[in-house]
Amino acid sequence: MARWKKLLRLFAIASVLVSVLLLLAYGLGTDLRTIPSPLVGREAPLFTLSLFDGGTLRLADMRGQVVVLNFWASWCYPACWNEAPRLQAAWDQYRDQGVMIVGLNYQDREADARAFIERFGKTFPSGPDTGTRIAIDYGVYGVPETFFIDPQGRIAHKHIGEISTAVLHEWITRLLAQRQGEPGS
Repeated sequence: MARWKKLLRLFAIASVLVSVLLLLAYGLGTDLRTIPSPLVGREAPLFTLSLFDGGTLRLADMRGQVVVLNFWASWCYPACWNEAPRLQAAWDQYRDQGVMIVGLNYQDREADARAFIERFGKTFPSGPDTGTRIAIDYGVYGVPETFFIDPQGRIAHKHIGEISTAVLHEWITRLLAQRQGEPGS
């Protein structure tokens, strides 16, 4: 009888270990960029952002434009550092075509955020997400994350992690085409 109890206990321990290892293997093999957002297809949560340059930006005022929201931080290395020039290049290329790129600084010190903006020559509107209120509304897991908002104010796509030039251009051109296809635009 003692032998059966010992075998049963070993079997239970082995079962738990195998379950944990399978769960770990599944987690390591999952691409976080494929986690679906329940916000895609829904109206983007409205916000007002105080900008580092002293101005104020309201998402509601950008209706009719393609909006790219990028959550970033100066301490987010290397991903935010790598994508900063890409976002600036997209801003330079598309801002005269009805595209707004907005940087939302996430859990950062103001001096560090300002130094980051200066280092990368970021000229698109950026401001601190004070208290991470906007990030919470958008379901941000961490930085960087980028949201593409269509001209009707709906979230069209959420990109988790460092964004590539190809993804930026793909979604901006897709949403611009949608904007140009609207009657009266």
